Amino acid sequence: MIPLFVDCSGKRIIIFGGGEVASRKAAYFSRETDVLVISRSFSHKMSILPVKRRMLDVGRVPDEVLNGILDGAFLVVGALSDPAQNNRIKDLCMAREILFNNADGEPGTVIIPSVIGGENYQLAISTRGNSPAVSRFIREHLESQFPALDDMIALQRSLRAQLKQTESSQSRRNAILWEVLHDREIWKTLKTDPAGAYQLAKERYLHE
Repeated sequence: MIPLFVDCSGKRIIIFGGGEVASRKAAYFSRETDVLVISRSFSHKMSILPVKRRMLDVGRVPDEVLNGILDGAFLVVGALSDPAQNNRIKDLCMAREILFNNADGEPGTVIIPSVIGGENYQLAISTRGNSPAVSRFIREHLESQFPALDDMIALQRSLRAQLKQTESSQSRRNAILWEVLHDREIWKTLKTDPAGAYQLAKERYLHE
């Protein structure tokens, strides 16, 4: 598999399942996509998410009904409690070349990663389904060790733009930005005073 960031704005995402796992998947997509959830029941969390819901016992309907539901889908998630039904939906999606993520069953064509991000960045972490706990551990470690990462990226963007005006050597520009990244005092200042950290970086590395 190849990691990609894909614009899913306005795309139709179908999630089979109404429990806690399905709710996490729905919450993941509901900010940018048109989510339809298919299940015979819905958890409280699912019931308050901004998604469309349709009550249906998947195990009691033929493939023709499911194929009708799949029409127009960009990506489908199998998060039912029965792996056999998830696998059944996977086979229907594979036959129609619809992207599929399987929460419990045979691997699909898509892995939904653990994500950490801010205004200026996103990091996706995956163990290819082998250990969701490790993905969560890495995400939480990054959040705790680099709480000012978003502000550092903003600082780097500003410094980079200014260096392009004052430093002709690209290798020298890269060296300066790298030094800033390893400056512990700047990282510490970023936590409470981003503007002060930027001024400190200019004084130290741009000599202003």
